[in-house]
Amino acid sequence: MTAPSFSSFPPSFASFPELEPGPSRRTSSSVRNDSVDARHKTKRDKSKRRSDKKDEEKNPSEEGHLAPSKDSLHRSDTWTTNRILDDEKLKAEEDRRRLAQQDQEHNQWVPRPLFYSDRRGDPLNITYGSLHDRDVPKYHLVSHGKHVLGLDGAWSVFRRAGKGVEITIGGRQKQPSLTEFGSRALLAAPSRRLITTSGDSHRYEEVDGFLRLPSRAGRRTETDYRSITKFDTNSDSESSPSEGESSDDDLGSPTLTTHQLTIKALEEILASNPSSIETWSSLLSQSLSAIPVTSKNATKARSEITLAIISRARTAHPSNFKSRTLLLKYLRAGEEVWHGSKLNAEWEDALKLGGIEVWMEWLEWRIRKSVGGIDAVVTDATRGLKALGNSEESEVDKLRTVWRVAVAFQEAGFYERAIALFQAQAELTFEVPQSLYGLPVEMQLESLEEFWDSEVPRVGEPDSKGWSGWMSSGRPEANPTNTTAYMGIDTTSTDPFIRWYNDETRADSLSWIPARSIDETSTSDPYATVLFSDIKALLLSLTTQRAKNAFRFIWLSVLGLHIPGFVESLANGAWNDRWSYRHLTSTSHLSSIFPEKGAARQVLADSHAGTLIGKEREYSLAFGPVKDWSWGVFGPLEWVGQEHWRMWTRKDVQGVNEEFVRAVFNQLRCGTEDYEWDVYSLAFEAAVNVKNALKISRSLLSNARDSLPHWAVHARLERLRGRIEDARKVYQTVLISTRHSPTQAFIGQLWWDWVEMEWLSGDLDVTLRLVMRSGNVDGTGGMMILRAKRNLEDIINAMHGRWKDREAWVKLRALMELLTASSPLAALALFDSQPAGESDCTRESLMVASLLMLYNHSIALRRPTPPAILRDRLQFAMETYPSNTIILGMFLEAEKGYGVWGRVRGQLGEGVANGSAKQKSVVRRVAEVWVSGWEKGRWEVEVERTRSGLVAALESDRTRNSAVIWRIVLEFEIRTGQLQRAKNLLYRAVGECPLAKELYLLAFGPLRHAFKPSELTDFVDIMAERGLRMRRGLEGYGRVLEVTQGTQDISDEGSAEGSEDDIEHEAKERRRLMPY
Repeated sequence: MTAPSFSSFPPSFASFPELEPGPSRRTSSSVRNDSVDARHKTKRDKSKRRSDKKDEEKNPSEEGHLAPSKDSLHRSDTWTTNRILDDEKLKAEEDRRRLAQQDQEHNQWVPRPLFYSDRRGDPLNITYGSLHDRDVPKYHLVSHGKHVLGLDGAWSVFRRAGKGVEITIGGRQKQPSLTEFGSRALLAAPSRRLITTSGDSHRYEEVDGFLRLPSRAGRRTETDYRSITKFDTNSDSESSPSEGESSDDDLGSPTLTTHQLTIKALEEILASNPSSIETWSSLLSQSLSAIPVTSKNATKARSEITLAIISRARTAHPSNFKSRTLLLKYLRAGEEVWHGSKLNAEWEDALKLGGIEVWMEWLEWRIRKSVGGIDAVVTDATRGLKALGNSEESEVDKLRTVWRVAVAFQEAGFYERAIALFQAQAELTFEVPQSLYGLPVEMQLESLEEFWDSEVPRVGEPDSKGWSGWMSSGRPEANPTNTTAYMGIDTTSTDPFIRWYNDETRADSLSWIPARSIDETSTSDPYATVLFSDIKALLLSLTTQRAKNAFRFIWLSVLGLHIPGFVESLANGAWNDRWSYRHLTSTSHLSSIFPEKGAARQVLADSHAGTLIGKEREYSLAFGPVKDWSWGVFGPLEWVGQEHWRMWTRKDVQGVNEEFVRAVFNQLRCGTEDYEWDVYSLAFEAAVNVKNALKISRSLLSNARDSLPHWAVHARLERLRGRIEDARKVYQTVLISTRHSPTQAFIGQLWWDWVEMEWLSGDLDVTLRLVMRSGNVDGTGGMMILRAKRNLEDIINAMHGRWKDREAWVKLRALMELLTASSPLAALALFDSQPAGESDCTRESLMVASLLMLYNHSIALRRPTPPAILRDRLQFAMETYPSNTIILGMFLEAEKGYGVWGRVRGQLGEGVANGSAKQKSVVRRVAEVWVSGWEKGRWEVEVERTRSGLVAALESDRTRNSAVIWRIVLEFEIRTGQLQRAKNLLYRAVGECPLAKELYLLAFGPLRHAFKPSELTDFVDIMAERGLRMRRGLEGYGRVLEVTQGTQDISDEGSAEGSEDDIEHEAKERRRLMPY
């Protein structure tokens, strides 16, 4: 019997099969059938009694004619036999009538039922899994609670549930009901057609008079993942239509699953086009989706599948052998299976193909291998920089390599070396003396080394005049100043290991600026002073403006200011987020990602006068601490909601050296036309203090009065501070007093900012007049509105230098449609009708703009809008742009208040996209951890779901080697109290990320109680062996040696005693066996 389907109607009791019908589960139809059957039975009994009376009135001699007689000799015997049969028949009839009379008398005294139950059934019983309290009849327990008063003795109490009891017949165990989890899961499963058996009656085929028996290994029922072969795409389909009507059921052929059909379709495509890299990648993803990443030995099995498919793909077509995409997947899979020598040989062959992606992945592999420490990383990076060449196109690629090395410096504890590398690069890029222009890079580096050895202030430090200023002022000597933070000794804890951990973490967070040779810290910590020879091999000659701008933003990221989408803009599709998102592991971000200890659980209901009253659900802000979107989609000073959620807020700049970052913004500014850099500078100042940001903005405007982007930023700062009237004056001065062309840069942006400010203020009439004014139309009425719409469409179709200006005009036209027609669908259609553009960033920006307009209209302004419009569009946007946290925040806000978290949990789970498992980025994994605690009081309920997602992240090729993910996982286990699990994961973490000092330090701090002193000393030895930076040795903490030596003495004594016992036991055994 196949399970019924519930896809098109809500569940009800009438749709379920009646497994064990009882008195309280019979439907009304069954009751009617029973009454009808009873009436028919009564009529049959009456007619039968009348027929019996007629039979008695008959002549008994007539019955004798039924038995024929053949011979007169046997006539007497035949009569005797018939007489006996007649007596038996009469006796049976009398017994039957007596029993029928007794049944009739008994039925007159049948007691009435104790209660009447609802024969229809309550569909909510399926939802809640039990009856309602008021549906339970009144009862009284007897026999120590084993029976119910008034029921037959065969019924006994099975168990008590709430205000009711469950009863069963006798002492048998209760059979599973339809409301239990197992039954509901079986009923909810989709129906499927089973494989029909063949028509052969014999199990084994006879060959030459013998039966071929199966081997002990048995037949394979499933295809082994190692045997990956092509499917036969040729099928015999030449049968006639009449034969086709007999279907596959008569032939007994199996039905292919969706997974097999997808693979078959991909194989057909590859048979006709074997050079399609995208199809090969889809085939690989589809094949890997059959093996979950969290299953046993999944890593090795998935690697073998990948090697088999990629090997076949590389030999299928000559062009596939040069594909870097297939090559990198091939090498990543081989890293889990091959021997070290084979892996080295394969990487050397891959480097001959070249390309920045190959070199970056090779550098990642060398860092994971950790042979030679941080100096070996510098050597490998230098080799890659030389291989990339000196062309202008390769400058950004080489900057990515330098960025990766700087992050490796920071992970290993060499913060001063990372800052010194960017200081020297900034001097070489922006502060070259005029006398050295045009000279070879080697000569410029020699002069730069003299500047570096003079130890004068450098870029980012106070009183810095730069390399060119030092040369022009006659090369003065440096004044002795202490630029590094003093590293004290922790005295708050008695445990020496915890004290060492506190000192190391505090020094790593404060001592970033390189020290000078005359400073006191350089004597105790030689790594605090960075020599020019330590960074000379990594310095680059940057000539293009794109490379110079990229260098400035990379330095901001290294300093802790995350710029969403920037790393993806340098190389789209690369997995650079594995190492570049180190800001997520800062103390401020970790405290924001995980809920506070007191908010993990809260009371969900309260009692008043004996009545349970559920409390209102409380949520944190829908826009969380994890921020990421494509480059240019959301500006530095654009915000969402009344909380002004934007790129940088006060929490985002915690732990950042504000004075150093402010100096970098000032010293790397390239003239008055460098408005993009000024926007980021003002965004940083606004995150610290909006009032100071306005002062800096006024000073910038004093030198660039005609700069439209500076006016736009200044107006936004006024809005951010809450001065709407001052911002309105800015817009009126720029847009009304002076007439500008609609296609001029930043004009559309200014018009949209003004209209958006008035719209969110709630004045719809002023908003509509401003929209029409932007389209060069004054007045009101239907004709004027139509003319304004036509003018705005003409402006949209015109040529624009910036795609953001064109997007601003599209938003103005859509808002006009929303104000005049009150149709959200018509406004969204305008966004969807725009051309796709050249980049994915443009499409994502239009999607975010349409969602923000709909979000402000329905949620911020609370205008009547069907919720399904926003929810459905957000669902589509989440599937298209899964790492965009702006869309995620609006998605959570739209789902707020719904009883079932179906859509939210669907996004948090390991979903499937296009038939294969989705590969989630680092940002998406961390955001899911934060979403688990979004609703206050549900953190403990979502712990296991969150853990399963993090375990999948640790097994995924996308995020397995990310120190950021490992730090998040360990922090999660520590906050949930699973210290032993965190200890086991820590050993795996230091194996996957051997140069991450922060992971090692967790054993001495939060996980101190899970480690023995001997284990911690082994950790210190491993850190020293791998070349990690330790500012102080454990020798400086006196009790460490005492505790460690005491532990070792105890272990040595125990081992000595054990050895003596073994010797004595062996001697006794020898004496016992002496004669033999």
